[in-house]
Amino acid sequence: MIAGKTEMRLAAVAALALASVFAHSQSPLLDESQLSAPKPAAVAYLYPQQVTVPANQPTTLALHFRVAPGLHINSHMPSEAELIPATLTIPESSGVRIESAIYPHGIDITLPLDLKTRINVYTGDFVIQARIVAAAGNHLVEARLRYQACDNNACMPPKTITAPIEVIAR
Repeated sequence: MIAGKTEMRLAAVAALALASVFAHSQSPLLDESQLSAPKPAAVAYLYPQQVTVPANQPTTLALHFRVAPGLHINSHMPSEAELIPATLTIPESSGVRIESAIYPHGIDITLPLDLKTRINVYTGDFVIQARIVAAAGNHLVEARLRYQACDNNACMPPKTITAPIEVIAR
């Protein structure tokens, strides 16, 4: 009879263990709220463009960007020399050259870690007015915006994103 009770106890423990395994296999280990969604880019180019411009004549394009919520990037003219400015460039080999760029005025902010220092930054949406000159022909231009994104506590490494523009110069 002792062997019978031991077998029954083992069978009950095995049944509970099996039920537990079955129950966990029916529900996911992580629900959707626990999964981390991919983080959006710190800065996004908003409107890929196709433009027709007169060949070899200066033309102004508006390039629209958006800084992700909770972040800022240093403006083109940051208030501290060691800060990395936002800079727009166009590769020389593209058949299009940037004659000049007009950057927006940034906003001055102070950070919680240093209330005495004000830095000039871009947040949210901003537009860079790029004055370009294109040689005759069709050009797929990958303009580049170099920036350094930060939150109120730390900065990420500098990054460069592309801003594709199809330029048709006639």
